[in-house]
Order: sequence, then C-alpha cells, then structure tokens
Amino acid sequence: QAHLVESGGGLVQAGGSLRLSCTSSAITFTHCKMGWYRQAPGKQRDLVAFMTKDGVSRYVESVKGRSTISQDRAKNTFDLQMNSLKIEDTAVYFCGADCGFGRLWGQGTQVTVSS
Repeated sequence: QAHLVESGGGLVQAGGSLRLSCTSSAITFTHCKMGWYRQAPGKQRDLVAFMTKDGVSRYVESVKGRSTISQDRAKNTFDLQMNSLKIEDTAVYFCGADCGFGRLWGQGTQVTVSS
C-alpha cells in the first residue's frame, strides 16, 4: 500500500521543466522530513533533495540551482520543480517521508528527458 502518491512525471525535451507533486491522505508532511529521490535504470535510488521538519532545504550538487522543493501545508503536498532538465535526469522519481517510524515511499513517477 502506497502511503504517498506522486504525480507530474512525463516526457520532456532537454532544457524543459517539470513539476512533480507528492501528496498523502495518511500522513501530515509537516510532521516529517520529506525527500525526493530518483532511480535510473540499473542504478540505485539516490537522494535528489530534502526538506527538514523546520523547513530547511538541501539539494544534491547535480540539481542545485535548477531545482526547488516546496511544501504546501494547507494542501499537504510536497513538490519538486525541476528546470533546465538534462537527459541524465531521466529516472523514476520517488517521494519519501521520514516520520519517525521508518521511511514511507510512493509508487514513483517516471521522468524521461529526450534530446
């Protein structure tokens, strides 16, 4: 059972933008450390960016400066805005929540960047 639901993936040309969104009816995101992760074919799942419960955001070097994570407390959503997309950004993107009882995952959303 997926506690988190991601949306917003798709096919985009290099240089384009996408906004991924994560929501949940089971948990409240402001109570959790939230993260976006991605997994390319044949590779491990890696962290992209995270936001602490205090609202502090951090990004991995490969997306820094062209990605922004944000949280809407009223809607209980956690978004990842990605700009200037590169072919190497192609992956399944997962939302992850650390709420004190193990990390919860969504089912993932595919992002494919074409040349």
